Amino acid sequence: MPSERAPVSLKIAAGAGLLFLHLPILLIFIYAFTTEDKSYQWPPPGLTLKWFAVTWGRPDVWAALRLSLQVAAISTAVALVLGTLCAAAVSRAHFFGRETVSLLVILPIALPGVVTGIALRSAFHIAEIPFSFWTIVLGHATFCVVVVYNNAVARFRRTSGSLIEASMDLGADSFQTLRHVILPNIATALLAGGMLAFALSFDEVIVTTFTAGQQQTLPIWMLEELVRPRQRPVTNVVAMVVVLVTLLPILGAYYLTRGTDAVAGQGK
Repeated sequence: MPSERAPVSLKIAAGAGLLFLHLPILLIFIYAFTTEDKSYQWPPPGLTLKWFAVTWGRPDVWAALRLSLQVAAISTAVALVLGTLCAAAVSRAHFFGRETVSLLVILPIALPGVVTGIALRSAFHIAEIPFSFWTIVLGHATFCVVVVYNNAVARFRRTSGSLIEASMDLGADSFQTLRHVILPNIATALLAGGMLAFALSFDEVIVTTFTAGQQQTLPIWMLEELVRPRQRPVTNVVAMVVVLVTLLPILGAYYLTRGTDAVAGQGK
């Protein structure tokens, strides 16, 4: 029987890969406490907590954070509705061009963000839609829908169709079947997809650059602060917040979707 213990070389390679991925993030956390306010020095000349108080008192940070949270929340809500409907149609109905529809739904997240941003900006210009809060929401919804769709369609395909048939045979109407059979079986998938969509929207930069106009979401604020810095440690403090805000939904989505190999209605 083969040993379950990984060889030392594989452990070292895995550790090196993790270090390569996460060491820059660790540096962000360290520089959030540095006493130097103009440039990055290693090792930091000293450590302080004053930049957290400075960040707390910056109204521009709060305005950018508020805008990012509002955009992410509404984009996620739009994605939940559209992504779930698309997933239900593709997984439960058989029609000509179904695979083409599926490809078109996931295309926005496969395209480079610059291409999506240019396409949206051109569309808004042709339609004479001024840049506003809602243009940012529409831009973010294009890729948030994909995340929800991928989670929902996978769960729909793994949910036994006999459950819906049994519900209808027992006299339930469409709304009752949706409420008592379908939604309970896909709820965790939708919640996980919504969390991932929120995290993606919250830290999106490229598409936002093309659709925001003069407005600043938190990632756009960070980018401009790096180009024309006033207080670099404040940018690192905000970066810590972005990391934590995006990490929590991702962890939640992971725990919600792990261990779902069993098909709903067949042992789950």
